Amino acid sequence: MPTNTRTEKDPLGTLDVPAEALYGVQTLRAIQNFPISGLKPLPPFVIAQVWIKKAAALTHKATGRLDPRLADAIVAAANEVLAGKHMDQFVVDPYQAGAGTSHNMNVNEVLANRANELLGGKRGEYKPVHPNDHVNMAQSTNDTIPTNIRLACLAQLSGLVTAFESLRSALAAKGREFDDIVKAGRTHLQDAMPIRLGQEFDAYAGSIERGLKRVTEAADYLRDLGIGGSAVGTGVTVEPSYPNLMIKHLKKITELDLRAGKDRVQLMQSMGDVAGFSSALKVLAIDLSKIASDLRLMVMGPRTGIDEIKLPAVQPGSSIMPGKVNPSIPEMVNQVCLQVIGLDTTVAVASEHGQLELNVMMPVIAFNVLLSTRILTNATTVFTERCVKGIEANREMCEYWVERSAALATALAPQIGYARAAELSKQSVKENILIRDLVKREHVLPDDQIDDVLDLRKMTEIGVPGGAHGAVAAG
Repeated sequence: MPTNTRTEKDPLGTLDVPAEALYGVQTLRAIQNFPISGLKPLPPFVIAQVWIKKAAALTHKATGRLDPRLADAIVAAANEVLAGKHMDQFVVDPYQAGAGTSHNMNVNEVLANRANELLGGKRGEYKPVHPNDHVNMAQSTNDTIPTNIRLACLAQLSGLVTAFESLRSALAAKGREFDDIVKAGRTHLQDAMPIRLGQEFDAYAGSIERGLKRVTEAADYLRDLGIGGSAVGTGVTVEPSYPNLMIKHLKKITELDLRAGKDRVQLMQSMGDVAGFSSALKVLAIDLSKIASDLRLMVMGPRTGIDEIKLPAVQPGSSIMPGKVNPSIPEMVNQVCLQVIGLDTTVAVASEHGQLELNVMMPVIAFNVLLSTRILTNATTVFTERCVKGIEANREMCEYWVERSAALATALAPQIGYARAAELSKQSVKENILIRDLVKREHVLPDDQIDDVLDLRKMTEIGVPGGAHGAVAAG
C-alpha cells in the first residue's frame, strides 16, 4: 500500500518523514523542536547556503576528493534551488538551535535527496549522495553560516544602494525645485530664522548620501570570508587548497567581490563585521525616519497646521472622518525604521553573546540583519515613488508663516543689539503684529534700511543682515 511517510534514521533514532519532503530526519527534528514563530528562513539565507554547497561540490570535484558524478548531481540540485525550485522545503524556524546547524542540515538533506533522485535513487535513502559525507564535505555549520550571512548581506546590498540612491536623487530634485521658496525655520519646534524649502530638501539628500556611504563602507568588511575554518577556525578536515578555490567559485557563482579572510579563527569567533553593517543600517534608518517625520510635520493641516507642503494622496485617511487624507507613506516609513532600530539592538546583543570559538546566536543575527536590509529597501522604494517624487510646495503658506516668525527679530540684532531685538520679538507676539510692521511703526531703523535688513532671501545665506552699516558698538 502507498504510504504518506518514509522512515529515516539519525544518531537519535528513527522518525517518519513526510514522503514528499526533500528534507530529512534532522530537519524534521528541528520542525518538532522549534515551533516558535511560524516563520520560514528568509530567501537570502537559503540561497547563500546553497551557493556554499554548490561551490564546495565544484571545489571537491576539482581536487578529486569528491566523485565527479556525485559532485555534478549536487551542483544540479543546487542549480534547481537557485532557479527558484524547492523553496518550500526550507522550513526551519529562524529561532532554532544555536549556530544554525538545523538550517545547514536542512540544506544538506534537500540537496542530497534531490541529487539522489537525479541519479536514479530515492528520497531518504541517501545513496549514493549523503548529506553529511558529500554535501557537507569539509564544511561545518560553524564556518558555513558566518559565510552565509556575509554573502546574503552583500547580495542584498545592490538593491539597498539602488533604492537609497533613487531617494537621494528625488530629494535633491525637490531641493532644486523648491530653491526659491523661503519658509520659516524651526528649532525646538519654535520659530527660527528663515530657510529655503530647497535647502531643507538638499540637506535630506545629503543625509541619505552620507548614511549610504557608511553602509557601503561597513559592507566592505563582509567581503572577507572565513570559509574553510571548519569546526573551530583551524581548518581541520579541510584541504589546504580548499579556501582559495571556494572563494574562486563563490565569486563566479554570486558575482560578488569577495576575499579570502586572513584569520579564519577570528572570522569565526567574531560577528563584529555583521554588527557593524547592521549598525550602519540603523543609522541610515534614523536619518530616513527623521526625514519622514519632518514631512509629516510640514504637511500638518490643511486648516489647523502649518500646511507648507502637499503629499500625494494614496488612500483615504479615516474610516469616520470624510475627506481626511493622512501622510500614510511617511507613517509606514517611520514604523519600518523603528523596526530596524530594534532589529539592530538584537544583532548587537547577540553578537556580544559569542563565546570562545563560536557565536551560537548566528540564526537570530542572520534573520534580523537580513530583515532590516529587506524592509529598508522596500520601504525606501515606496517612499520615493509614492511620496517624495510627488511632493508639492504650498508657496502661499510658506510665505505666510515666515513673515509671522518672531525669530525675524534676530536680523535686527547686529543693528540694534540683542536686548532691543528681544523686546521687539516679544512685543510682536503680544500684539500679534509682524516684525516688519512693528519696526516701521516704532521707527527702529531708517525706512531705507528696513527692507534690506529684513530681506528674507538674504537671511537664508551666510552674511550679516544689512551689512556692517549701523552695527552696534562694542561695549
